[in-house]
Amino acid sequence: MTSLALNNLPNWATLLSLVAHLAAGIVVGVLYFRSLWWNARRFTTGGRVSTTIAVMIGRFVILGMILTLASLEGALPLLLMALGVVIARPVVMRGIREITP
Repeated sequence: MTSLALNNLPNWATLLSLVAHLAAGIVVGVLYFRSLWWNARRFTTGGRVSTTIAVMIGRFVILGMILTLASLEGALPLLLMALGVVIARPVVMRGIREITP
């Protein structure tokens, strides 16, 4: 959806689309930061390095692809999706109770 297409939508549909981008950003952010936590634990416990590196690369690629797709729809959807990723970080950090030395 381009910004021109957002202008042609009814107001409720535009709002729904933007809320969906924010929600998708939160979901992607939660998945991103949970996999980051999993990666950090794998590095510290001495897990298989190849699996850990593959997940790390996959995490960056998936986040980049999703944000790129959002950018094709315009600046506002991209910013809302990025805001969702930023909102997800403290949510995940609050959920993680395990502290490693």
